[in-house]
Amino acid sequence: MSANRFQRKYDMETNVVIVGAGPAGATTSIFLAKKGIKHIIFDKADFPRDKICGDGLSGKVVSVLEEMNPALLHKLYAKPDTFLGSWGVYFAAPNGKGVNIPFRLNGRPVEQPPGFVARRIDFDYFLVQNIDNRMANPRFNCEIVSIERRPEGVVLTFRQEGEIKTVLAQMVVGAGGDRCPVNKTLTSYKLAPDHYYAGLRAYYKNVSGMQDGNFIELHFLDEVLPGYFWIFPLPNNMANVGIGMLSRDIRRKRVNLREIMLKAIKENPAIRQRFEQAEEVEGVKGWGLPLASQKRPLSGERFVLVGDAGSLIDPFTGEGIGNAMFSAQIAAGVIARAVERNEYSASLLEEYDRLLYDRLWDEIHLSYRIQRLVQHRWLFNFVINRLNSNKKLMDTFSLMFNDLDMREKLKSPLFYLRLLFNR
Repeated sequence: MSANRFQRKYDMETNVVIVGAGPAGATTSIFLAKKGIKHIIFDKADFPRDKICGDGLSGKVVSVLEEMNPALLHKLYAKPDTFLGSWGVYFAAPNGKGVNIPFRLNGRPVEQPPGFVARRIDFDYFLVQNIDNRMANPRFNCEIVSIERRPEGVVLTFRQEGEIKTVLAQMVVGAGGDRCPVNKTLTSYKLAPDHYYAGLRAYYKNVSGMQDGNFIELHFLDEVLPGYFWIFPLPNNMANVGIGMLSRDIRRKRVNLREIMLKAIKENPAIRQRFEQAEEVEGVKGWGLPLASQKRPLSGERFVLVGDAGSLIDPFTGEGIGNAMFSAQIAAGVIARAVERNEYSASLLEEYDRLLYDRLWDEIHLSYRIQRLVQHRWLFNFVINRLNSNKKLMDTFSLMFNDLDMREKLKSPLFYLRLLFNR
């Protein structure tokens, strides 16, 4: 290669480009930097910026942050006015009865929250601020115009401050959400309505009756099953309020999701009183949630997909950030091996798919099975009624949402026989 930069074919060259600087992209960047790998990270927005989401940060997020840098977790603990500690989740059946499921502490002191709730404008900015600029070249407020795979690498054309520029990368990480240009350009995968949620979110203040321990709340309403209406507490007496429903069911039933959400706030017996003094602070906004209920390829020649770009959202709980960050951590390890060997073949990068699905697929598949069970209103009501009348069964059920082996029992007819006879 000529030493004269003006004779170079591309404006920049690098081994790795990350497209998207949300939790998946920023986490990939941070772990690559820990491995000493220089890279460029793009995002079409500048930070801080809002992102429509439920704002829940699960124990999986906490675990990845610990691996990333334990000091980062302590920074979250030190900012309760921004990152609200959460100790569990509340599930409400269509009949209005519910159960509290505490999060597992995983050996942490009880005063340290196993999960958090924080606005994405704050959490994403927190991660971006911890990108190591010695290894990363952040290019924010840059729009990716095109992506082309060529024999010499992947060429990305981008627009920055009105100028069109190009970068040659040996491989690219798709971390730009469900509409990621990497996914659109380098794969033929099409999102299916059976495996895609439409979600709406609004911010309210002064919602009453919040759960002790700042439990996040999932209210499974008849109108949206197996989707749900949610209330997630936030600092400063704020709440993230929203609703999600399978795209397939929205089309089939021809429903207006926004109308269902507002009707629940005004009329649902288990919800309406809590909003009598509430005030909408930020209006209803929508986004899409690509579910992990259908296993799909996450890599190919010169690319990998992380987070929502790889359709990795839990099909039952809707958790996306934890799986996004976990996938990014796994991807960074495989990318490091590719850079070390200077090999970016589909066969080498497929190791990422194997490692990730080995760790997550059992959990995802069980969540999908539960999602399908939840579609049966009578069964969900029956389970919640029995749990409320039997503490031993309640404890068993709680363990199921913290222990994958215990969750397997939900597939067993014996579990439902025990519920039937209240044992």
